[in-house]
Amino acid sequence: MGLWRASRVPGRAVPAEQTGRVRRPAVAGAGWLAAAGLATLIGLGGIRLVGDSLTSTPGGVLSQEQVERALAEATPSPPETTPSVEPSVEPSVEPSVEPSPVPSRLEKTPVQRSFTVSGGTAVAACQGSTAYLISWSPTQGNRVDRARPGPAREVEVRFRGEDSDSEIKISCSGGVPVAERKDEDDDDD
Repeated sequence: MGLWRASRVPGRAVPAEQTGRVRRPAVAGAGWLAAAGLATLIGLGGIRLVGDSLTSTPGGVLSQEQVERALAEATPSPPETTPSVEPSVEPSVEPSVEPSPVPSRLEKTPVQRSFTVSGGTAVAACQGSTAYLISWSPTQGNRVDRARPGPAREVEVRFRGEDSDSEIKISCSGGVPVAERKDEDDDDD
């Protein structure tokens, strides 16, 4: 049963919905929804601004060409030094210490190769004639018995299982990893 109020016309009762008292909760609800929507939009905008500044690269994302150009421009120039005092001794003709070679920025990246035996897998790389293991992982039911990761002329990893032994020995030939593999089964009954 609804609320009844006296109307401005004497002797006539009018439902409360028509007098305007019920509109206040509807207006309050609409105002609350508008405020919640505005707060959500402001929050999302703030998150976007903070997220972009935390996760983006300063100055934007560079293309491959821009990266190559920046690296080419970043080659170091030798420092200019001027002696503040004239040397009192005549410099010798030959240096007493051999100058160390300056590493080139354009050195080739090491060549990597993956090798697999029944006991597991090894990934190796070569830097000239020096080999080194990058990673090694036994297959299920096997374990790593021995690993010599290098760097050395020859590196190796040995896997041992319940019924088998596997071994990978890796050396470098022309800067490329080459492997000698052995798989031995113990159930030669």
